[in-house]
Amino acid sequence: MIKIIAVLCSLASPTDCREQIVTTSDFADVTMQSCLMGAPQLAEWMTQHPAERLAAWRCSIGKQEARRGA
Repeated sequence: MIKIIAVLCSLASPTDCREQIVTTSDFADVTMQSCLMGAPQLAEWMTQHPAERLAAWRCSIGKQEARRGA
């Protein structure tokens, strides 16, 4: 399983950042190559969450959980 984990910061409070699993290969066509190249799934997810700013993202293989306060 490939997960896209985004570091999201609130636009209202820019220092309030967290990691969130945006999508996994179980639910979307996520390959390691598409994830590393910018993940079109990530762009789609961000358009649905306009109150947050994408600070970073990473690709993860396996069952790793997102961390708070990234």
